Amino acid sequence: MIYGLIKKNTYQDSVNLMVLSSKLSESDGINNVSIMMGTPANKEILENTGMYSEEFEEAGANDICIAVDTENKEKVEEVREKLDESIKNLSSKSKDSKLEKSKTLDGALTSLPDANLALISIPGEYVYEEADRLLDKGINTFIFSDNVSIEDEKKLKEKAHKKDLLVMGPDCGTGIISNIPLAFANIIPEGNIGIVGASGTGIQEVTSIIGRNGGGITHAIGLGGRDLSSDIGAISALDALEMLDKDKDTDVLVFISKPPAEKVKNKVIDKFKKLNKKVVAIFLGERPKEDEEKIKYAWTLEEAAYKALILSKRQKDYSSNLSDIKDKLDKIKENSSQRKVLGLFGGGTLAGEAAMLLKEHFNVDAKSKEEGYMLKYEDNKIIDLGDDKYTQGRPHPMIDPSTRKKAIKELKDNDDVAIVLFDDVLGYGSNEDMASALAPEIKEVIEYKKSNNKDIVFIASICGTEDDIQSYSEQVEKLKEAGVLVLDTNAEAVYTSISSLNYLNSNIEIKENNDEKKTILNSDLKVINMGLESFAETIKKHGGQVVQYEWSPRAGGDKKMQGLLDKLNSL
Repeated sequence: MIYGLIKKNTYQDSVNLMVLSSKLSESDGINNVSIMMGTPANKEILENTGMYSEEFEEAGANDICIAVDTENKEKVEEVREKLDESIKNLSSKSKDSKLEKSKTLDGALTSLPDANLALISIPGEYVYEEADRLLDKGINTFIFSDNVSIEDEKKLKEKAHKKDLLVMGPDCGTGIISNIPLAFANIIPEGNIGIVGASGTGIQEVTSIIGRNGGGITHAIGLGGRDLSSDIGAISALDALEMLDKDKDTDVLVFISKPPAEKVKNKVIDKFKKLNKKVVAIFLGERPKEDEEKIKYAWTLEEAAYKALILSKRQKDYSSNLSDIKDKLDKIKENSSQRKVLGLFGGGTLAGEAAMLLKEHFNVDAKSKEEGYMLKYEDNKIIDLGDDKYTQGRPHPMIDPSTRKKAIKELKDNDDVAIVLFDDVLGYGSNEDMASALAPEIKEVIEYKKSNNKDIVFIASICGTEDDIQSYSEQVEKLKEAGVLVLDTNAEAVYTSISSLNYLNSNIEIKENNDEKKTILNSDLKVINMGLESFAETIKKHGGQVVQYEWSPRAGGDKKMQGLLDKLNSL
């Protein structure tokens, strides 16, 4: 027999009620329990599942409907008591939470005025109105809720597209934006692989394999399962691919989906071809096509992850470093005779690596026969200052900076050298503070060049760690303060020098990083969490700013009244 009870004006999250229903259904003497908010959609579910009771006629959206299938009427009271206890525990837990909270959207926006994402996990029948309001306020949405009509999904996504925003979902279970997990997501190291997927567990499997095998991701953008349907037409998929293509930290894209309709799939593949980055694509269950120039197809999620790992290790755009020295290069460009590279190395192997890469660039094979030079080609020079030629009667240059200081000082009278490469090798036995030793001469040369309407670029790499006695970070700061571009590795320093030479000898433009358009991918994540509080706790734990919007149906769930309120608020 079905017994029905109503608990008035006690809005509770539907997920919590479902978990409690399942737990109570296992109690002795009870056939089934269904506890839901009294929304029209939930009442329909109760009717369809045979758990409807006439008492529910009077229930509103803010009232809890309790349906108990039992032959023992005393069990009904037992269910009510357990529901009360559960609500009390949830309320107590919520009070102990350190989350910032608001009972209204306006209040949440006052607390977090520049919010850029809303995570929505409320009953599906209320999602459209709330998401629409958020898009009007310029906020991207991640919709965990299901039971949103496909017509409403399309309207929301079309609106987001016009406003350069993104709608992830509905029924979107997984996302990671700027290393902050959304809903169901794993903890994945930061890296240079971006994911777009219409498969929550597909995203989780690929990102986990990448993380376990030494890689990392920038962002994982979930789409919801219907985005690639004919009705939606991959609106969010195309926008997400575009966003990741423009994201400077993303080098490789992975796209995960079940095979969409042919017309939609062709549209997505055409998009792959127009992107500047390489794509690994998997259409789950469909044998992969032959690879194309910029597209690698995969058969399994594992294969997709490994292909992305391989591609990501090949990607490095050293020319992006030029934006930091653009003004210097533009000044040097005015003097057509200033195009030479001078390498002043203390480490012999580092000098050898620099010479090897520059020989490749200049397309020369011959080893320099002149003592002390690793490379001497058309007045481009890589000098190993540790060679016997320079160390007779004096300490090694990793200890004694005098030879290198003298060579730097002589640059004041040299109008050919555009770029000076050098190393700073830390560790026991090396100079206690090479950066401070070289800085005065470097500053003096730069100031001298500027006073003569010229310039020069110093590029260095530091070989060592933070635990070395010289402290890696302190050496970096001292060299930067002197005007040096300090890069992570010797190879990066040399490749950046080569990119600089290419720039000086061509009409190419340097892309300015500060022209990048602000999107959710390159901004600090600031979230309004509407629904499950545990999602907000996760965001906060991982460094995202979040306000918990303690949502309940407005106007008691009366949609006509909600529409009138919206119109009044818009006046």
